[in-house]
Amino acid sequence: MKKDTAMINADIDGVGCVEAPRGIFLSELAGEYQRHFRYPIIAAKVNNEIRELSFRLEDDAEIKFIDLTDADGMRIYRRSLIFLLIKAVKDLFPERKTIIKHSISKGIYAEVLGDTELTAEEVAQIEAEMRKLVAKRIPFVKHEMSVEEAREILIKHERMDRYIALEFRKKPYVTVYSCDGFYDYFYGYMAPDTGYLQKFELKYYPPGLIIMFPDQNNPDTIPPFVEQKKLFGIFREYKNWVKILGIENAGILNDIVRSGRIGEVIRISEALHEKKIARIADLISENVYQKKIVLIAGPSSSGKTTFAHRLSIQLRVNGLKPVTVNLDDYFLNRIDTPKDENGEYDYEALEALDTELFNEHLNKLISGEEVEIPIFDFYTGTRKPHGRKIRLDENGVLLIEGIHGLNERLTPSIPRERKFKVYVSALTSLNIDDHNRIPSTDARMIRRITRDHKYRGNSALDTIRRWPSVRKGEDRNIFPFQEEADVMFNSALLYEIGVLKVHAEPLLMEIDRNCPEYSEARRLLEFLGNFLPIPSDEIPANSIIREFIGGSCFY
Repeated sequence: MKKDTAMINADIDGVGCVEAPRGIFLSELAGEYQRHFRYPIIAAKVNNEIRELSFRLEDDAEIKFIDLTDADGMRIYRRSLIFLLIKAVKDLFPERKTIIKHSISKGIYAEVLGDTELTAEEVAQIEAEMRKLVAKRIPFVKHEMSVEEAREILIKHERMDRYIALEFRKKPYVTVYSCDGFYDYFYGYMAPDTGYLQKFELKYYPPGLIIMFPDQNNPDTIPPFVEQKKLFGIFREYKNWVKILGIENAGILNDIVRSGRIGEVIRISEALHEKKIARIADLISENVYQKKIVLIAGPSSSGKTTFAHRLSIQLRVNGLKPVTVNLDDYFLNRIDTPKDENGEYDYEALEALDTELFNEHLNKLISGEEVEIPIFDFYTGTRKPHGRKIRLDENGVLLIEGIHGLNERLTPSIPRERKFKVYVSALTSLNIDDHNRIPSTDARMIRRITRDHKYRGNSALDTIRRWPSVRKGEDRNIFPFQEEADVMFNSALLYEIGVLKVHAEPLLMEIDRNCPEYSEARRLLEFLGNFLPIPSDEIPANSIIREFIGGSCFY
């Protein structure tokens, strides 16, 4: 027979293990412990599974409360705000349709479609309506229902994009949320009520709007909007690719997979990549006597290495002779490498590189001299005394791949007009449905989980644990400089999630529920569950996705 109380081990300094009545709601416990947190508790991890505050505790549990300084907390906050935006638009403009697009400048870009283009005045009305809903503290209510019940609601709310996706759902039930009688599906958890959503701003950004969120590191503030015209342009280009292929969401992609037509999608997707790479090679070739150095940079798992190989081939087609330099070979000896705030060697810091020697070599190379490129031995943490000798011909061009490529501090001795900078990233524009986007960060993490297991012997657990520090390095060393690029290349492929699913799912399923990373593995598995598996048979050997799943002709 069970005791009337449960042992609750709250992960809060000085609290330890306490007893609580069985059947107590998380919201009641959160109220007791809120004084230990600066920001509102928005959810909790119960035995490493994320639970909303409406969850009832019946057994002994390990609990970690989640506020907005936690990545999961900020995801819940953003998702709830998006629901609030969609409801406000529906209340004000029933004839309009909201489509959530992609991230931009610490916010999310959305389009509000109708017979006329959205205006600044309408955006101001939407924001005012959202603030009214926040003041009312309307609950977000979770409903578990059969697939058939969910389909009826989706038809009523004219959500055929989500209706199609349900055809491929394996689970016999669907979780739907409502807010003041308005129903919608969201992949993930919600805040308890609209009153939690105090901090946000809407910015008119024709033809749509941007919803700006608070900063995870300082949830009292909303980061200033920073114009990112080049990045926005590459998303628009990808949108055109989506139109060419006729695949706007996961449901349509799944239908193509089921009907056996995915081979054509693969071929067209790869052709679009090849055409873009050829155009970049043409731009470099037109300026080769002025721009002798091509710097390639981008965040983790963007496919930079394969891109560099394919760009090299296209440059050769144009009659040029590309020479590749690996920035890693200019690492300082490990003993001289700076350390981060945790006392660990910080190999992602610019100061970890011998920039003086690197710039000396660059100047000699573009002057036609021969240099001996060092070779860094990662095992010993030292540079070898002798390296690789190279020289740049008259029609030669130097290709340099590395995370600091867009930062002018890497190459201060080289005039800007002598450099051509390329930003490579997997900027996913395919949505699960109109209201659930696919974060580019998630797509890159799944790429990395697959690659690290195949080539580096790392488990999915290892990759997920390391991911926050990888993201921190990107925020510091890559994203602030992305608009410095002369051109951007989107390495995302419309079909890739279905391919990665085959490789990543078994790895994620290995993560034990006793691990703190279990909730993240569950989240990614839920995400992958929206896609049918795609075999890799028809993927060409030079595809960027081969860098992660294997079978590349470049390795």
